[in-house]
Amino acid sequence: MKKDIILQLSLRSIRLNFLRSLLAAIGIVIGVVAISSMGMMGANMTMSVTEELSAMANVLVVKASGGGGGGGGFMGGGGGSSSSSDDYIDKDQFEDIERVAGKYGNVYPLYSESDTVKIGDDERRSTIYGMREKDMATILDVETGALPQTSGSIIVGPTFAENNDLVIGSRITIGDEDDEEAIIQKVRVVGILEEKGMSMDLNSDNAIIMTEKAFTGLYGGEGEYTQVNVILNDIDDADTATEAIENQLNRKKEKVAVQDSSRMMDSITSTVSTLTTFVMAIAGISLLVAATSIFNVMMMSVTERVREIGILRSIGTQKGEVLRMFIYEAVILGLVGAVIGAIMSLILGWLVVLAMVGTTEYFFTYSSLIYVPVSMAIGIAICIFSGVYPAWRAANLDPIEALRAD
Repeated sequence: MKKDIILQLSLRSIRLNFLRSLLAAIGIVIGVVAISSMGMMGANMTMSVTEELSAMANVLVVKASGGGGGGGGFMGGGGGSSSSSDDYIDKDQFEDIERVAGKYGNVYPLYSESDTVKIGDDERRSTIYGMREKDMATILDVETGALPQTSGSIIVGPTFAENNDLVIGSRITIGDEDDEEAIIQKVRVVGILEEKGMSMDLNSDNAIIMTEKAFTGLYGGEGEYTQVNVILNDIDDADTATEAIENQLNRKKEKVAVQDSSRMMDSITSTVSTLTTFVMAIAGISLLVAATSIFNVMMMSVTERVREIGILRSIGTQKGEVLRMFIYEAVILGLVGAVIGAIMSLILGWLVVLAMVGTTEYFFTYSSLIYVPVSMAIGIAICIFSGVYPAWRAANLDPIEALRAD
């Protein structure tokens, strides 16, 4: 018996039981769509997060190992600091860091404080940074206006400006007016920064930034830095620069802790990948349901066609040909389900990525689209696996017993 006749018999069986076969194929469609959509969502999320984090991956943040302190001084102080020396990086330590790490990139100190600010009639707490003027010119990107140069001027992040309806020339009062001991400073917005996004060194989008002189005049603690940031020229120097800083400052006692943002990026992307794998595993359950459906369809097909199998065997059809006839049915169901599932995956996957990630910039990339053929292959493999036992059972039916069946 020729192979094309075997295929025709398989197609005939599918046509005769079209609804049942269609429902089985739909199970494969759902499984393929679920796995590929979740895979594409995870891939796009990973690439999006990696792209966003890569901009800050070349940053080393050095903080005092004793706790990291507030703003390098006490709130409302005028010229001193009651903070422990373990809570900040002093000027000598900064100079040591700059000396050993300066050859790897740009090193700059940063003051920071959280304080009450009043804008119009609204009061809220905000992060306030203090920076040297020369560092502002190097680190900050101004969208509108200019950098602050006096104690009465500040620059704000774009998110902070938008949330508080601030423009160039807006007035802000820094300090709690209800606190009699607090120093109150009225300042004017002279510039608004460009959006920077997530960053380890300086979260400027929703903050206020003033000069070092203005900051220390308000909070005290001159030369007592909250942290020191190292913007590396080459991310491959991260380990070398970290080791140089630790060897210089932590020889006798651990005085500083160095945070490597590239390691944080690896940790975050690894976590996203793990979550994606977990979600895909859950989506894969739908393929197990589809496998059960295929198995059921194939077993019913064998049961209903026992007499037909007996006739085929009696006219000389070999066991292998009967086996192929049922395997073909499973393959056809798998191919139809996988192809339809692949087409729907591109449509639904695009919508899922847009909804969950917020951008489809990376959708048509290899890392994203590879999940479509992979899920198709898994779907077809599931169908074949589910059809093996029913096919084997059909091929091994006794011809005489099969002919006696009603």
